[in-house]
Amino acid sequence: MSTSQIIAIVNQKGGVGKTTTTINLSTVLATTGANILVIDLDPQGNTSTGFGVSQQDRKNNIYQALIGEISINQCIITTQVPNLNIITANTNLSAIELELVPLKDREYVLSKILKSLSSTYDYIIIDCPPSLSLLTINALVAADKVLIPMQCEFYSLEGLSHLLKTIELIEKNLNPKIKIIGILFTMYDKRNRLTEQVEEDVRRCLGDLVFNTTIPRNVRLSEAPSYGQPAILYDHKCSGSIAYIELTKEILDKKILYGE
Repeated sequence: MSTSQIIAIVNQKGGVGKTTTTINLSTVLATTGANILVIDLDPQGNTSTGFGVSQQDRKNNIYQALIGEISINQCIITTQVPNLNIITANTNLSAIELELVPLKDREYVLSKILKSLSSTYDYIIIDCPPSLSLLTINALVAADKVLIPMQCEFYSLEGLSHLLKTIELIEKNLNPKIKIIGILFTMYDKRNRLTEQVEEDVRRCLGDLVFNTTIPRNVRLSEAPSYGQPAILYDHKCSGSIAYIELTKEILDKKILYGE
């Protein structure tokens, strides 16, 4: 592949499975032989932790690249997953808004610094912060595709509506190439009647935009980060890992990443 496909994993609500999805989707894609770069764009740095990267190893991170202190290439570190590199984050990233606001093209900072990597990786996957901040806007402006994880609960529907409007505005004003590849139900519990109702509502409104695959509530998915491993490595037979393998198959089978 000549040019990277940049995928932003976005939802302004916290705790909906963005980081878990970033870690496990990127790991499964790497097992197919694709070259993957994960960018941790969340000041909490949970994606970095989930790949077992210590705080000491985050000295060169995305914050320094965004402010122009070092080049993006200097931030890249390898992970325990073959074919998968990461650019880490730490709490310094919380201050980035103050650094970016005075800049003229502040929405395009990430997009510009990623250009030098466009022929190095097949997929660049960005874990966005849980807010519609300037960081998230930068990710959406840089992205070719957007994946939206969401829980099947009432408040998620409100949040989804705001997010879809934001993506529409980004497409209209800042990034005409952006496309949503799908909405992914996470922490899915089919025994819960509300889960069914929310799923029915979203599928009725958005149809093919919703992935057939759902990610179940699964203890092993929750445990894996504390061991610094993707669930796919920690326990590839657990229901959560199997679901992420199915999600990756669904994405690749539909050929929606490259719009074929």
